[in-house]
Amino acid sequence: MKNILYLFAAFLFFGTIVWSCQEEVPELGTLYVPTNLGVSVDIQSDGSGLVNFQASATDALNYHFYFGNSPSEDPFVSSDGKASNFYKKTGTNDYLVKIVAFGAGGVSSSITEEITVFVDFEVPSEIIKALTNNGSKEWYWKQDVSGHLGVGPQFNDAGEVVSDPTYYAAAPNEKEGLCLYEDVLTFTDNGDGTFGYTLENQGDTFFHTDEIQDAVGEPSPGYDACYAYDTTGNKDVLFSPTDSGVNPSTGINMEFTNGGFMSYYLNSSSYEIMYITDTEMKVRVIQKRNGLAWYHIFTSEKTASPDPEFTDLVWQDEFDTDGAPADANWNYDIGTGSNGWGNFEEQYYTDRPENVIVADGVLKITARKENFSGKGYTSARLKTQDKFDFTYGRVDVKAKVAGGGGTWPAIWMLGSSITTVGWPKCGEMDIMEYVGNKPGYVQSAIHTPSSSGATVNVKSTTIENETTEFHVYSVIWSEGQISFLIDDQRFYTYKPAEQNDSTWPFDAPQFLILNVAMGGNLGGAIDPNFTESTMEIDYVRVYQ
Repeated sequence: MKNILYLFAAFLFFGTIVWSCQEEVPELGTLYVPTNLGVSVDIQSDGSGLVNFQASATDALNYHFYFGNSPSEDPFVSSDGKASNFYKKTGTNDYLVKIVAFGAGGVSSSITEEITVFVDFEVPSEIIKALTNNGSKEWYWKQDVSGHLGVGPQFNDAGEVVSDPTYYAAAPNEKEGLCLYEDVLTFTDNGDGTFGYTLENQGDTFFHTDEIQDAVGEPSPGYDACYAYDTTGNKDVLFSPTDSGVNPSTGINMEFTNGGFMSYYLNSSSYEIMYITDTEMKVRVIQKRNGLAWYHIFTSEKTASPDPEFTDLVWQDEFDTDGAPADANWNYDIGTGSNGWGNFEEQYYTDRPENVIVADGVLKITARKENFSGKGYTSARLKTQDKFDFTYGRVDVKAKVAGGGGTWPAIWMLGSSITTVGWPKCGEMDIMEYVGNKPGYVQSAIHTPSSSGATVNVKSTTIENETTEFHVYSVIWSEGQISFLIDDQRFYTYKPAEQNDSTWPFDAPQFLILNVAMGGNLGGAIDPNFTESTMEIDYVRVYQ
């Protein structure tokens, strides 16, 4: 019987039974269950959140402390029963602390202790505003700058704190095509002194190679990679002061509950905010496994991916032949349209040479003050509908815009499906819109079912000599992204996080439109001294 008992014990603790021809099996060491487990708690009264613990038990080899910060926290292991923890949630809060004492053979006993901790720390209001906009605010990787992801040592050989990613700094857009740049990080001010955080990663997370095995149970391929990983659910954000010595630094640390992390998985939930503005944030995180310092740069303005290069010239009008515009290229909208073309505009569109003509190597569209068919102004609107349309490519239009109070010149595109599905389902791209009442600015805009009329998908930029000098207005339209440029400088990109029929009707052909409107919703009040103004176009070129 004695032999059987020893064999059974060996099976339990070693997972195998070693049969022997001898009658006796060597006895195992004595297994001790720790007894008399107790803990003393010293809660600092200075509002720092520091709590010191001293656990003791008979026959204990080590102690595991669970401080009650979150249900999934890793234990702090102590061999002498001493432990300290900074609690970071501001105000007065209760925590349930669990201490587990381990004895020989892994047997254990445990106790729990409820503590109340007061933390007197308030995050500067300017940091909260920058992070959350005093509500909810989305952040994205600032992928187009060097070092948006980087790593280096915490300290140099002299023991000084290192503030830069000296080992590795990602080049602009280096991780394009991986799952990393698709992540959306949302910070929320709950309005009651608490703060929330969510990470939307489309189901995939970019992992550090050394963390893959433990996190997803897959052998590491030897390099960083994307794996399916659930990050749904709200996390709490706890702020605390930090004096790491890194420079620059706001002196503020963020810690996410329930295993939260900022997009790139390093098995750490604690991030120091190095700097933050309304549009940019840099954080530093220490990877627990190796003690390396990682750096992330985020932006609140979603960074566009690089635009593809379209170099094959597939359609053009150089306006080299004087007279009427080429009939093979252009049609006209005639009249006033429904409700002033839907925008309460004041002009009557014609195809008369007084309003549209090619002369001196340029196309001239002239808005005139004159009584014509019941309207007080005339102008022209040309379009390539039924003569040329395309899907994806680059459009360059070299133009000098019409000016004067009330003018509204535009270079734009409409989906060819407008005759069947209507507007805005067909989609609209405004390559350039100018308002004579607001000189020195031009804008580009997108109209879709999700944002039509007074669209939110619009951006203006400054410009000089727009009515006296030619500028090149461009759009680069690719699968999933539309970018607008002036003189080859991109200033606005439309790239919705979710692309569907409501946000992205841009996978079908579009045609070109050139016009000068008067007044209306955007053009505004017309200068009573206005007589006429002309938009001149040197060329229109389409590349694919």
